[in-house]
Amino acid sequence: MGGARRIKLGSQGLEVSAQGLGCLGMSDFYGPPKPEQDMIKLIHHAVNSGVTFLDTSDFYGPHTNEILLGKALEGGMREKVQLATKFGVRYADNGKIEVRGDPAYVRATCEASLKRLDVNCIDLYYQHRIDTRVPIEVTMGELKKLIEEGKIKYIGLSEASASTIRRAHAVHPITAVQLEWSLWTRDVEEEIVPTCRELGIGIVAYSPLGRGFFSSGPKIVENISNNDFRKGLPRFQAENLKQNNIMFERVNEMASRKGCAPGQLALAWVLHQGNDVCPIPGTTKVENFNQNIGALSLKLTPEEMAELESIVSADAVQGERYGHTSLSWKDSETPSLSLWQAE
Repeated sequence: MGGARRIKLGSQGLEVSAQGLGCLGMSDFYGPPKPEQDMIKLIHHAVNSGVTFLDTSDFYGPHTNEILLGKALEGGMREKVQLATKFGVRYADNGKIEVRGDPAYVRATCEASLKRLDVNCIDLYYQHRIDTRVPIEVTMGELKKLIEEGKIKYIGLSEASASTIRRAHAVHPITAVQLEWSLWTRDVEEEIVPTCRELGIGIVAYSPLGRGFFSSGPKIVENISNNDFRKGLPRFQAENLKQNNIMFERVNEMASRKGCAPGQLALAWVLHQGNDVCPIPGTTKVENFNQNIGALSLKLTPEEMAELESIVSADAVQGERYGHTSLSWKDSETPSLSLWQAE
């Protein structure tokens, strides 16, 4: 099967399938939670197709997505997968989103995730967002202890700035940085991706299909439920959507010439960024999953890559990726360790 290709993530020995499976939409954010049995079947189908890199977080649900994965991995499935989860984002008592990276929290959430996932060890443990109140060295110190205790195998960061990545990597090697990377979200190419490559850190691309936009185009908005968080994103608002549709039509036209679906073309573009990049498209439907792994066998020439990039140039995309910057910790800076110790 096309899904069986493997790549190395980072320099510490983690090997994953060349494409992963983002599990968030099964439980949260993209409308109501999907039927558990259907999602377990989908996860089993993915693993049997060679897509063995599964991505979740304690924030999805919250907690329910990890529980779902725990059930899906019963009975011998655990040995076949590389399991990634995340910590650091939670709903505070006032209902607001809070980011935490203090050592006591790191340890408590790791223990809780191990229980929910019903595993002894997490393969890749990401800090989901960076706590700008705690020096990254302090958070990393606790993660390093969790590795020594055999509770986690590899450390990742999600949406971190280049300087945070460097400082973290100096404490203990970072295996992967997860970031949003797709045809219409390319700002990571300036500083973050080169930093990862210089340090030998793998790159995991989430929302590689532009949150589904490159699979279905503007009609996606008609088909999603009212409690789907995409309803509030700037790029999915009527005035921006009209402009973004022009771009989608051109991608679609190119896909027709190539004999593939537009989503496959968009995904192949991410896959062609290098063998240190693993996109993790999420889906809740077997047929969409099958289409996504079809992208693994799609070859794009340098000319086709350039054509795609010119269609989706920065001025062709209308709207920011998030409604307010608080959802992105891309420019995260944490206090210096010496200042923090002096307090």
